[in-house]
Amino acid sequence: MLSALDLLLLLCLHTRILVKPWPQSPGCDEFLGTGKVMDKCGVCGGDNTACKLVSGLYQHSLSKVGYHKIVEIPEGATKINVTEMLKSQNYLALRSRSGRSIINGNWAIDRPGKYEGGGTMFTYRRPNEISSTAGESFQAEGPTNEVLDVYMIYQQPNPGVHYEYILPTENSVSTAGNTEDGNTVTSGAGYDQHRRPSQEGYEQTGGHTYQPHAPDNQVPAAQPPRRSREYNWKLTGMTDCSASCGKGSRYTVFGCVHRLTHDRVSDSLCDSSTKPSPQEEPCNVQPCPAFWDIGEWSECSKTCGLGMQHRQVLCRQVYANRTLNVHSSRCRHLERPESSGTCQMKICSEWQIRSDWSPCSVPCGVGQRSREVRCVSNVGDFVEDEECNMKLRPSDVENCDMGPCAKSWFHTDWANKCSAECGMGVRSRSVVCLTNHISSLPLEGCGSDRPPEAQACNNGPCESRTEWFTGLWGQCSAECGTGSQQRAVVCLMKSEEGYTVMPPYECSSLDKPLGQQSCHMKACGAKWYYTAWSACSKTCEGGFRVREVRCLSDEMTPSEGCEEELKPEEKEECNTEPCVPHIDENCHDKYFNCNVVVQARLCVYNYYKMACCASCTRVAQRQSASKSYR
Repeated sequence: MLSALDLLLLLCLHTRILVKPWPQSPGCDEFLGTGKVMDKCGVCGGDNTACKLVSGLYQHSLSKVGYHKIVEIPEGATKINVTEMLKSQNYLALRSRSGRSIINGNWAIDRPGKYEGGGTMFTYRRPNEISSTAGESFQAEGPTNEVLDVYMIYQQPNPGVHYEYILPTENSVSTAGNTEDGNTVTSGAGYDQHRRPSQEGYEQTGGHTYQPHAPDNQVPAAQPPRRSREYNWKLTGMTDCSASCGKGSRYTVFGCVHRLTHDRVSDSLCDSSTKPSPQEEPCNVQPCPAFWDIGEWSECSKTCGLGMQHRQVLCRQVYANRTLNVHSSRCRHLERPESSGTCQMKICSEWQIRSDWSPCSVPCGVGQRSREVRCVSNVGDFVEDEECNMKLRPSDVENCDMGPCAKSWFHTDWANKCSAECGMGVRSRSVVCLTNHISSLPLEGCGSDRPPEAQACNNGPCESRTEWFTGLWGQCSAECGTGSQQRAVVCLMKSEEGYTVMPPYECSSLDKPLGQQSCHMKACGAKWYYTAWSACSKTCEGGFRVREVRCLSDEMTPSEGCEEELKPEEKEECNTEPCVPHIDENCHDKYFNCNVVVQARLCVYNYYKMACCASCTRVAQRQSASKSYR
């Protein structure tokens, strides 16, 4: 037979089992003051062995801009924390295995806030982009109900991303626990096969630990009734909403009150272990007003000179803790920010021609001439050529054509001796084509009017006889000094009727004249050579022009054998008449602030010289007049 006390306890037990438990109870009996606390695995009074911590650091070097997978968070994970080690221009993104973007999906960057996904709520944080050096992060309590993938939107070198989460061990089991004051308490107990703790009252089978079940008809031993408390926890209000629009959260507030009078007293009079957990409820769920979300400016398109930069401007709206891209018409009440603009890092370096063309390298024919071309910085200093656009570099060397070299026929006097001692003969002279160092006639050669090299001569009638006859000596092989020349030698029979060519043996008894001899046209020596005068350095008020003068040998090589007193002048004055001012009708200022250009001494650059033509010209004229006065 059961006693009255046993019946009373059974009635209380039956009544308390039917009572709805406190919402979102973490598992420990907080109302009975057992003194047990949750461990990191969520086990009431556990020893942190029912779960394992998974953590890592993603430090891979990346090169391609876009989404790169970091880690996957498995189903059932809790205490999730993914944090960028340092602030960067990269972004973290979260996506479910089913393909739904939770945070920063589809190349759209969400604002910091709370985002629901995978059966839990993620808190996305992005520290102040100016004052903070911390990276962005997201956390969630879990557990997740599906596999989630974490991505990095890569834009610059990866500073490292730390991730961690907690998973239940494979051997975790559930055990039905004690009863107290008629309340049934259910908690998770874990078993670590590596540690294998010894627990009294448990039996071990096949590597798992189980608690033996009590018989169905067994009634727990009666506990002495607990003294009723004088103070209780009571719902006293709600916190302010966390957001003014777009769905925020607010939580219940519990205060300590007298059990009978319900008067509010100090919280220290109530048992803190029995204080109910705050309950969350949504608030201010209406959508927030649309706004323009402005991205950062891109880098300037040019490192110097006028370029362009761009930024992303999107119309966005916060709704249900999600920042969504919406049609731009929803932001029509706001002035749209500029998405592109001009930028200029510095004035570009430019090419400048620092000298006129030099005289041609040859007095006649085709030669080369050069000039100085330098790369000048925006402050007027000479810099390396690579700082200017090599494709726009003016030529500093070019060919020059001084016209055909003039040549003339040169000849000697006629020889005094006739080629035949009797009868008709010939006398000769030498004719050569040489460069004329005096005349400037535009002749490419000596022409076809070659002077004759032979003429007839007659020393009277001759008897018939054979003789060696010679032709005219050919041109000397050297223009000066010793050379050689040749002539034809034939055997002829001379008679009154004329000459008959005979075989050479008919003249074998006679001394055969030489067919080749040395020749000496003139003594070799150095002479002064000079080019034509250059253009005048000024068009009026006195300039100068120059020419190149060289001492060359007969072999056209440099020599020191010329007489210095005979050296031609290398420089002379020209255009000494006064200047007549020239007014260019197209020369005027295109901008009103050209005086600033003059003060900044920017007229040396072609762009400003053309844009502020009138102002720059007046300054140049004043500087020229000042130099002339001095």
